[in-house]
Amino acid sequence: MYHIYERRKNEPLTTENQLELLIQHIRKEVELNQDDIAALASIARYSRLNKKECLLQPGKISQHMNFITEGAMRTYYVDDTGQEHSLQLGVEEWWINDLHSYLTGAQSNMYVQALEKTNLIRLPKAELENLFFLRPAFSHFFRLKIQSAYVALQERMLEKMSDNAFERYQNFRKKYRNIEQRVPQYIVASYLGVTPEFLSHLRNKHR
Repeated sequence: MYHIYERRKNEPLTTENQLELLIQHIRKEVELNQDDIAALASIARYSRLNKKECLLQPGKISQHMNFITEGAMRTYYVDDTGQEHSLQLGVEEWWINDLHSYLTGAQSNMYVQALEKTNLIRLPKAELENLFFLRPAFSHFFRLKIQSAYVALQERMLEKMSDNAFERYQNFRKKYRNIEQRVPQYIVASYLGVTPEFLSHLRNKHR
C-alpha cells in the first residue's frame, strides 16, 4: 500500500520515495489501483545525473519518458552561430524530454541537461507503450500530458510573436514559480530570447 509521501528536509531520496512521488503525480490526473502501481514499478528505471551532465544529446534518439524527482534540468539546442536556445525548464515533478525525437524515432537535435544534481525516473518507450494496452490508466494519463505539452508549445510560440520581453518575463515567473533562483541568469535569458544584460533590466523593472 502506497501512502502520501512528504519528504523531510535532508532525507535521502530512495527509489521507493521516488516511485511514491511519481504515483502521487499520476494520481492527480487518473485513478491507479495496486495492479497499476505494480506494473509501473516493474518498468521504472532510476538515474542520477551530475550538474551539467546530459541525458540526451544531438544525434541520439529519445527512448524514455523522464520524470524529475529531485533537481533541475533544461532542454536546449545550439544554432549555427553557437548560441544556445533553452526551450524547456523543469524541476521536481516535471517531465522533460525531446518529444519530437521520442514520438517520431528521429535523431534529436537537442540537449537535455541537468542544471543541478538530479534524480530521475525513466520509463522506457517500448515497455511504456505495452503498459498502455495492459493498464489503460497510463494511456489516458500520457495522452493528457502530451496534449498539455502541445498546448504549452503553441502558447509559447504565440507569446513570442505577440508579447514584449517584459510580458514574457512576467509570464515566465508565473509559470516557473520558484525556479528562477535555481537557474543561471544566462539560461533564463536564452529561454526568454533576450541577452543576460537585458534580463537584468527586466528584473529591475519587475521590482
